[in-house]
Amino acid sequence: MKNIALLGSTGSIGKNVLEVVRSHPGRFRIVGMSVGSSVGLLREQMEAFDPILVSVADPEAAERLKRTLPPDKAARVLAGPEGAERVAAMPEAEMTVSAMVGGAGLMPTLAAIEAGKDVALANKETLVMAGAMIMEKARRKGVRILPVDSEHSAVFQCLAAGRENEVEKIILTASGGPFLDRDPGSLWDVAPDEALAHPNWDMGAKISIDSATMMNKGLEIIEAYHLFGRELTDIEVLIHPQSIVHSMVEFRDGSVIAHLGVPDMRIPIAHALAWPERINLGLGRLNLARCGDLSFRRPDFNRFPALKLAYQAIKLGGIMPAVMNGANEVAVAAFLDGRIRFPEIALAVAETMERTENRPADSIEAVTAADLAARMQAEAVVEAFQLNIEQKKAGTR
Repeated sequence: MKNIALLGSTGSIGKNVLEVVRSHPGRFRIVGMSVGSSVGLLREQMEAFDPILVSVADPEAAERLKRTLPPDKAARVLAGPEGAERVAAMPEAEMTVSAMVGGAGLMPTLAAIEAGKDVALANKETLVMAGAMIMEKARRKGVRILPVDSEHSAVFQCLAAGRENEVEKIILTASGGPFLDRDPGSLWDVAPDEALAHPNWDMGAKISIDSATMMNKGLEIIEAYHLFGRELTDIEVLIHPQSIVHSMVEFRDGSVIAHLGVPDMRIPIAHALAWPERINLGLGRLNLARCGDLSFRRPDFNRFPALKLAYQAIKLGGIMPAVMNGANEVAVAAFLDGRIRFPEIALAVAETMERTENRPADSIEAVTAADLAARMQAEAVVEAFQLNIEQKKAGTR
């Protein structure tokens, strides 16, 4: 029985983790959970999995949850960022699944590593913001970081086909999202619901928007850079609309090993939880005869400027990846709230990066300070975009 602490239990990845655990009750046990504010669903999860400890980021929501629980279970409820860190590092857990959304996952993931827990990593922002420090800390602690992202799980599995010094290239695939073949000029008028409608994957709101802008793939490039210790020139992105080939690795003899599978997040989740074994999930099998053509193309930076920003951020190094990530989180939230238009997500990130003086990312404090400053700067950029939109509307009346 493997005891697991699950950060982000009510999100898309978290719910899929619980499905895998539920399907193998004698193999895994959930001992800890953390959420943002979705206490209704958390209460249901507590009843189903009976964790030792839970944490709610929103203190008011935590108090609401406590009032619905008997005293013994209410005593298990923690609140605030420190609560998530305690869940991540709890002594009873052997593995921590980091499935929180965004930069909020950095400190709890670090807490898990500090406590010597193996980490199943779905929170790519942890490595985007502080990849070098996180990987060095994991090495010193003897901690395994097992990727949960479908692309990085695919690369992890493909790398087993050869030795590290035989690898020539990592090839990350991207669906291209819902706007792959749309005229970029038409994207100024798209509604959030359109951007959320991913053609292949069922994901949460933030990652769905990141997929539409392809910022998600940019974050994955930076994650792969740190996770697999490759040069940036060794990491390539190909658009693969069918989402059947999840990623590939090219070796020096010219061989390309590809990982194929149905687009279901339970597969990479189960691989991380059960590694080095594979477990039967009872899912439908990939039927290549019914897949039709599998196509690939190179991404267009003019169509997907967010992807270019990610390359720029990792080349600049220092705090710039953290700045890019923080600005993107603010811009995506603003788009979902109807405050800015879809192309302005990438524009807001670019403007924030331009306004920020780069500095070394030589401590977690430097990274978290850069993240906070970037969010404030991005909010100012968003407000300027809003004002511009309102002035244009007023001028047409």
